[in-house]
Amino acid sequence: MLAVADSDSYLKWAACLLGDLPAGCESELVVVRTPIAPSPAQIAAAVGERPPPPVLSARAVRRAAERSSPDVILVACTGPVVDVLVAEVLRGLRPRPVFVTGLPGISVPATEKAWLFRSGCDLFVVHSEREVAEFAAIASRLGGGGAVGLARLPFLRPDAEGAGGDRVVFATQAKVPRARGDRERVLRSLAELAGRRPDLDVVVKLRALEDEQQTHRERHHYQRLWREMGEPGRLRFEAGSMREHLSRAAGFVTVSSTAALEAIAQDVPLLVLSDFGVSAQMINVVFEGSGLLGTLDDLAEGDFRKAEPAWCAANYFHPAGRDDWAGLLAGLVISRPRMPARSLLDGAEHATARRRARLRVEIPPTMLRAGRRVRRYLKVRI
Repeated sequence: MLAVADSDSYLKWAACLLGDLPAGCESELVVVRTPIAPSPAQIAAAVGERPPPPVLSARAVRRAAERSSPDVILVACTGPVVDVLVAEVLRGLRPRPVFVTGLPGISVPATEKAWLFRSGCDLFVVHSEREVAEFAAIASRLGGGGAVGLARLPFLRPDAEGAGGDRVVFATQAKVPRARGDRERVLRSLAELAGRRPDLDVVVKLRALEDEQQTHRERHHYQRLWREMGEPGRLRFEAGSMREHLSRAAGFVTVSSTAALEAIAQDVPLLVLSDFGVSAQMINVVFEGSGLLGTLDDLAEGDFRKAEPAWCAANYFHPAGRDDWAGLLAGLVISRPRMPARSLLDGAEHATARRRARLRVEIPPTMLRAGRRVRRYLKVRI
């Protein structure tokens, strides 16, 4: 299997999924160069003990695929990059590999957009029975694509040493909450907890440092925001491995992050903030019924909770025997030649968007940024 990732969260997912392959499978991991490619520090945190993968241009990814002639290519990328890699960059490989894709975290509710971008792949991997049912319904309605497979999130492995310590970890999410004022409220509540509980080490766990890229653009970076607020309290800001942070955690908090599932797996008490709403837009509707939803006041009091067992069983913590993605993949590899999956974005109406996506994987990011600056300058001048 050749795995291609384009950002920090997809790289972590790909590395963990490769680790769950059956014994005897050979794998290679690379990062395709895009404007959101992870930094060396992010790469090291994502892949753990694996050797750091190279960052390659789209053409170099194609050459790597031609050289190794993989049975399977795992396209662990954001939607538009999945589409352009499968439809154009990696098109015409002989023998044609099985194309596998998926989503690296919580995907409730399922969206048509996620399916459309990945409809050219033969296997779409998600991580709860609810997600399988929702994406299968979308596939039935829209067509295209291949099978929908179930795999337990590969980084939800309990730590044999157990969790425990004096750290409270706030896991940031780039997309929510969007408003600056809401983010300031979160930081103030964390600072209030730190003031009330000097025995606790309150850490804002960043997805990326200020000068690093991540899967989704973050308009109000928490560390920069804290500095602009005058640092009104005792907080620390760190990046690095979430697993390492949780190994020293007494509590965990987030607005919406897949890391909440990691905290459950590590038996760390946690809190999912509901002050900004519980909705698809806030990416937290999946936590309804979990027993984890709470408020900023609960955070300031250090009121962390354990997830309801029934919710866990229905959401991401299903028995390993329910996973079928590896069996589906083996069947696809054995059954070649076969009819490939049909992308729903092959029409002329999608050609412009696909060309833009191809520019992101073919032109160096510095040149793309320079081009955007020139366009903004010309627009102002005109």
